[in-house]
Amino acid sequence: MKTKWAAILVAGALSWVPLVCAQDSTGADKSKSTAGSDVKKAAKTTEKDTEKGAKTATKDTEKGAKVAAKDTEKGAKVAAKDTEKGTKVAAKDTEKAAEKTGSEMKKGMKDLEKKMKKGGATVPAEQKPADTQK
Repeated sequence: MKTKWAAILVAGALSWVPLVCAQDSTGADKSKSTAGSDVKKAAKTTEKDTEKGAKTATKDTEKGAKVAAKDTEKGAKVAAKDTEKGTKVAAKDTEKAAEKTGSEMKKGMKDLEKKMKKGGATVPAEQKPADTQK
């Protein structure tokens, strides 16, 4: 009978030991996380990543605006210089054309004056415009 009791006791111990160990392992091991803490960690991580992304985007936008402003300023300066150069060239060309026209007028007037002194040329009278048919 003692062996019978010993066998029952060993069988009972073998059946309750795994149950006790299984319940104790999740409660005692605090390194394992639960679903609630996983969600909290994910939310915090997402919040930090969003903040970093927003800060980076702001910095990039500021840098882009500064670069664009510098490029615009440089472009305006170059355009002003080109315009100034173009104006100078146009003024010189206009001056040359005026000088040529003036000298041609002088020559023409001198020739006409010479002819008039000799008496061979007459000044053309004003011509009336021809009547056009309507």
